[in-house]
Amino acid sequence: MPGGGQFRTVVYYGPWQCSSQFMTYCREKCAGSGHALQGCMWLADVKMDFEGTVVRAGSRFGMTNCCCNYGTLSPALNKAARDKWDDSRPAFREQWAKRFGAWPSENGTPYEGHHIRDLWHGGNPTDWDNIIPFPKDIHQTLFKLYNQCYANSPPWTTVGTDYPYGE
Repeated sequence: MPGGGQFRTVVYYGPWQCSSQFMTYCREKCAGSGHALQGCMWLADVKMDFEGTVVRAGSRFGMTNCCCNYGTLSPALNKAARDKWDDSRPAFREQWAKRFGAWPSENGTPYEGHHIRDLWHGGNPTDWDNIIPFPKDIHQTLFKLYNQCYANSPPWTTVGTDYPYGE
């Protein structure tokens, strides 16, 4: 950073039940687009800290999937959205690196890009606010959990704690 100091970003990965604040946010988000909330999933918490010579500061940003009763895409439209993501993935990761540092990886294998609002339910395949890097092992479990959330099934229909992890 000019003038000294550095940023440190740590991502805590869920998924967890949404806090009451996130559940309210999702209820309002769904209602605002004419949909009903079926569940809420807290996917990750991004913690950003800055430490400089004069000041120390930090922030948190929770990333949630609001499981509204969205319609689903046809297989052809879902494939088109997936193809758009596949084509843009390398450039997206390059842009990510310019903004936040290298795209995360584990043992040389890049994390998978997770679409918060999944493509099948109309999520934008290339929107910055809809994609987060996810470790493969956790990412692979999300499909089943998303199905539970969109089916209005527990535990995604009940409120969880304010901070489900320890630092």
